Amino acid sequence: MALEPAALAGPVAVLGFGHQGEAQALNLRDAGLEVRVGAREGHAAESRARARGFAPQPLARAVRGAATVAVLLPDDVAPTLWPELAAAIEPGATLVFAHGYNLLARTLEFGAAQDVVLVSPCGPGRVLRQVVERGEGLPAYLAVHQDATGRAWERAEAYATALGCARARLWRTTVREETEVDLFGEQTVLCGGMNALVVAAWETLVAAGYSPEIAYLECVHQLKYLADLLHERGPAGLRDGISGTALHGDLTRGPRVIGEASRRAMAEALEDIRTGRYAAELAAEAAAGKPLVRERVAAGRRHPIEAARRRALGLPEPEAG
Repeated sequence: MALEPAALAGPVAVLGFGHQGEAQALNLRDAGLEVRVGAREGHAAESRARARGFAPQPLARAVRGAATVAVLLPDDVAPTLWPELAAAIEPGATLVFAHGYNLLARTLEFGAAQDVVLVSPCGPGRVLRQVVERGEGLPAYLAVHQDATGRAWERAEAYATALGCARARLWRTTVREETEVDLFGEQTVLCGGMNALVVAAWETLVAAGYSPEIAYLECVHQLKYLADLLHERGPAGLRDGISGTALHGDLTRGPRVIGEASRRAMAEALEDIRTGRYAAELAAEAAAGKPLVRERVAAGRRHPIEAARRRALGLPEPEAG
């Protein structure tokens, strides 16, 4: 049974004030906990935290005396800062991670008396914040990486309860399962697959002579409404809510688009994750200064689909620079 937020004794240090850090810090504060925000000096997170009513501190200072430390720093940043942080964290503190990547793919040293747990909300930080503000909850995955006290599961549940996730459901899993499934979902569906699919569909229509704006509205803009239906009803329920023509196209053309080649690509992506090849690739990219990421993000911003989006939705042109 999930515990009340009061089961988290002492201050909670939230390290990082990005997508998850901001939402979690606000939810924890609303639950009545003493929350300290640790932010990297000179980064935008400092001003965002101040605007939200926090007094951000340097990371190592924020963790001193904290009973719970939520490590919500970017995956590629946490390992480089860990030696300094580990030396400042209290020997008996509970460490909470929102994603298992650094627990599974990296070597982080923890104290023998520290519980190390995973509390991973099933959605982006902004969604976590929105549903809790509505008095609802967002499900979360829970896992234990190190149980020093025999109470690690209990403490993970207490933290998840303070976030508001116990209002929905808490799923016990393992660090490996959460990490591998999360990476696979991001790469093949939620981010990589979805972006590649809508851009390819838009390019196909425009190459065939159709209006870029109409192509955008059809293949990208409307995706939200069908995704909402899928979220509410599942695949079978979505099919109950569309026209007969759309249903026939779903059943006959969908398997052509996501056919054997796509399934092989998914299997290869999963194998890269499970064998550590993806982690090695990501580490090499970070060590080189992220040139591939920067180049492809910039190319994506220059893609004509972005101009079509602005025209289709009546949005202003971006400011130069």
